[in-house]
Amino acid sequence: MKTNFIEEIDKIITLALEEDLGDGDHTSLSTIPETAFKDDGDVIEVGDVIFEVKGKSISILSAERLALNFLQRMSGIATATRQIVDLIKATNTTVLDTRKTTPNLRIVEKYAVKVGGGANHRFGLYDMIMIKDNHVDFAGGVVPAIKACQQYLKQKEKDLKIEIEVRNFEELQQVLDYGQVHRIMLDNFTPEQTSEALTLINHRFETESSGNITIHNILDYAKTGVDFISIGALTHHIKSLDLSLKAI
Repeated sequence: MKTNFIEEIDKIITLALEEDLGDGDHTSLSTIPETAFKDDGDVIEVGDVIFEVKGKSISILSAERLALNFLQRMSGIATATRQIVDLIKATNTTVLDTRKTTPNLRIVEKYAVKVGGGANHRFGLYDMIMIKDNHVDFAGGVVPAIKACQQYLKQKEKDLKIEIEVRNFEELQQVLDYGQVHRIMLDNFTPEQTSEALTLINHRFETESSGNITIHNILDYAKTGVDFISIGALTHHIKSLDLSLKAI
């Protein structure tokens, strides 16, 4: 599914303005001319001017906090993503985000990840089948879970990729024996276990590492040759950048 980031982000900003302004100035974004000095993804330094706005002071001040809230958080996400991507740039591993996003701000936060050089995992529960540990347990095992998903997709005439999470080598072997998935997620495997698992998988399926991966060990995982590394902390545990708006 192709996502129109700008269109979806505009919708979120409109809703956020309505929430924040109430009966106040509803025309802030349309009445304030702006001059941007930086593009999305540009590196900024302390003291850099990102943009200028001109307009009625009441309109500028009405939109100030909302604009800064978005800019600070999304810049923090993009910065954290860039730092991680740079750590493994010498490998072929792709950094992914997750669904661990702020409610109603997912599209904006995932856009920030892309701006930072990462890639997007699924956008919701609707665009990919991801069989997690709870699904496996409720279904009665790895193979029954895969079969149930296959049957569902056939009945609903849906063409969705299937990813399955494995917690140990026993579950991994069951997936390898049965197949019928597109990607295998190695959950909480150590780098050494990941290397062993990749040898067993032998490029038959896409591979993804997840769980307890930080800036301190991500390179060890990437060096194993795993295709993807997903990091929930990119969007749920980040430090916003310190930005401010000054009158001149």
